[in-house]
Amino acid sequence: MAQAAASPELTPRQSSRNLPSLTATNERSDLSEEVVKALETYKKKDSPKVVVRFKGVGNAPIMKQNVYKIIATNRFQAVIQFLRKELGWQKGEPLFLYINSTFSPAPDDTVMNLYKSFSTEGYLIVNYSTTPAWG
Repeated sequence: MAQAAASPELTPRQSSRNLPSLTATNERSDLSEEVVKALETYKKKDSPKVVVRFKGVGNAPIMKQNVYKIIATNRFQAVIQFLRKELGWQKGEPLFLYINSTFSPAPDDTVMNLYKSFSTEGYLIVNYSTTPAWG
């Protein structure tokens, strides 16, 4: 005589931890299909971009192209690094950036927040200089 394996009794607290939607195989396949579809949709969606216009101030070199699209979720630090690369500036060389000729944003501000708050005619205007220009 074969004995059936006894299943342990679950207390109400233990049974509440089980997720019934994840236990059925049909529901698992439906869930995984939904996850795959969501990931594909996310991958197709382009990241929102912000149009940034760079303007040289004082004796700063003028860029041949001064309008760029930058991913909106980037921190302003990425803009600083991008501009340094475009100008061929080394890490130790001074570079001061200002928004709308008024203030220098914190490197951890997001480009989207700066754009929403300080955009002018559809651009985020970033002034750059080799010496401090505005306070």
